[in-house]
Amino acid sequence: MSDMGSATRHRVWVTFLVTPPLAVMAVFVVYPILSAFSYAFFAWHGLSREAFVGLENFVDLFTKPHYAQPIMRAFGHNLIVLAALLVVQNGGGFLLAWFLHREPFGFRFHRVAVFLPVILSSVIVAFLWKLLLHPNFGAVNGALNAAGLGSLALPWLGDSRTALAALIFANAWHWIGFPTLVFLAGMQRIPREVLESAELDGASQIQVLRRIVWPLAAPSATVTFTLLFIGAFNWFELPYLMTGLEGSPFGSTDVLGLVFYRLAFGNQSASVQDFGHGSALATLLFLFMAAVATAATIRLRRREIAL
Repeated sequence: MSDMGSATRHRVWVTFLVTPPLAVMAVFVVYPILSAFSYAFFAWHGLSREAFVGLENFVDLFTKPHYAQPIMRAFGHNLIVLAALLVVQNGGGFLLAWFLHREPFGFRFHRVAVFLPVILSSVIVAFLWKLLLHPNFGAVNGALNAAGLGSLALPWLGDSRTALAALIFANAWHWIGFPTLVFLAGMQRIPREVLESAELDGASQIQVLRRIVWPLAAPSATVTFTLLFIGAFNWFELPYLMTGLEGSPFGSTDVLGLVFYRLAFGNQSASVQDFGHGSALATLLFLFMAAVATAATIRLRRREIAL
């Protein structure tokens, strides 16, 4: 009888602890997501919801050129952003973490300096890099002119050949401290004796990195890749702040986040709101990201075990 009373009190206590966070999740996460999903199945006239149209909004995104063309172009840009940041941001973060892990002179200062840009808001980062990349008085072109390389000075954000690369570089500068910190935490879990034994056996730094550090830091790689993938396809703030809602110049920096915003809330030239197609695009983007992130996480977890 006493055991039954104890079990009942335990269930009541667990219910008391679990119910509030579940209620908050339901109200502030699940309900907004389901509402956005439901909007995609209706026609909209401004803010007024009209007739139920089923999957018509989804089909329009792929069959009508004025929807399909910018979406496919933006999707390609998101893929480029993912690939470039995977090399520059995550790859650079891994090498920086290895450099800091070896505790060079002033390594505590270097740790702070590498992570410092992460705490800056995107607005400040965008303003800073717009100044640095300004074609007339920016520090980048000024340095090139001072070095006698004036022919390389370009309107970095105004040239369709360089605008997306400039945004990717600014984003990598902003966030490279995060993968560095994650990789560094993973490296610090590796016993010093293992690394010292490899060095005593004559292993080069590249061999140590490839055969010891990288496999043992695999859980950190899983975390950083998954977050990078989500961030690359959620990319909105920096392109919006630095090149505008249209993905200027000539759509060369357009990404899916900007396309969704223009569809759902209109733009400066045509402030027509289309919640139906905007919600359809948001739904597809959410499902795509959830599926790929889940599959990648499972694949990378299995790789961790294999290594």
